[in-house]
Amino acid sequence: MIEMMESSKSINLRIKPDIQNLIDQAAEVTGKTRTEFMLEASHREAINTLLDRCWIPVDATMYEQFLDALNAPPTPSPNLQRLLATRSPWE
Repeated sequence: MIEMMESSKSINLRIKPDIQNLIDQAAEVTGKTRTEFMLEASHREAINTLLDRCWIPVDATMYEQFLDALNAPPTPSPNLQRLLATRSPWE
């Protein structure tokens, strides 16, 4: 949970009533205030946005090894075989 600090700043937003109602409903069912809910959601999305843009440099050899690992069939294991033999709940 994100905590407000003494030196916190204010952010003012203009928001359509239907969106505010949706946020208020979501905040209520999670037991949070609107501010807590919006701060946590925007904080989580900011982290995800930045993580999506992480760049991991690899050379050609490492990239080929990565592709080979992705394209290789899975190594048989009892757990994998049991999973593949299990009927899906929707079947």
